[in-house]
Amino acid sequence: MSGVEFEAKALDIDLAKAARLITEAGGTCTTGTRLMRRYVYDTIPAVPGRWVRLRDTGTEVTLCVKQITTDAVDGTHETEVTVDNFEETAALLRLTGLTPRSYQENRRTSYTLGAVRLEIDEWPRIPPYLEIEADDETQVWTAAAALGIDSDRLTSINTTKVYGLYGIDLDSITDLRFE
Repeated sequence: MSGVEFEAKALDIDLAKAARLITEAGGTCTTGTRLMRRYVYDTIPAVPGRWVRLRDTGTEVTLCVKQITTDAVDGTHETEVTVDNFEETAALLRLTGLTPRSYQENRRTSYTLGAVRLEIDEWPRIPPYLEIEADDETQVWTAAAALGIDSDRLTSINTTKVYGLYGIDLDSITDLRFE
C-alpha cells in the first residue's frame, strides 16, 4: 500500500477528555490501548525526511518507507507492506546492511469516527496527542470540527518535530521506552 497520508495532530491533550469527545461525537473505540514498538532505519543513501520503519502495532507488523515532503496535512507519503514477524524482519534487514538508528515505543488507542481514523498516542517524555487521519483533507477538518477542535490548534508536523517542541532531539535518542 502506498500513498499520501492526510493527517493532523492536536497536541498536549487530556486522555480522558479526548476519549469522551470522540464517543460523544459518535466515534467508536476499535482497538484498546496497546504497546507499539518500532525500529527506525536510515535509507541507503540517507535522505533527510525519509526513513524505513519496522513497526509492531500489537495487532500487525508492518514495514514501510515514510517520506515527509512538507508539514502540510498532506505532506507525508508512505509505502507500506505487512510482514509476519517483527524480530525475523529486523534480522532480515540487518542481513541487508540496514542497522536500526533507534528503537521506539509508544502506546496507542484507536477510534473511528465515520471513515476517519483517530489515534490517541502516548509517547515517553512528552504529553499525549490526538492524530486525525483520513482519506482526504476535508475529512480531517470535518472530524476536528466534530470534536470541537479548532483548526488553528492542529499541526501536521511529524513526531520528531513534536519532540522538538518540547526541547527533545528525538534523532539523538537510540532507545526510547516507557519507564
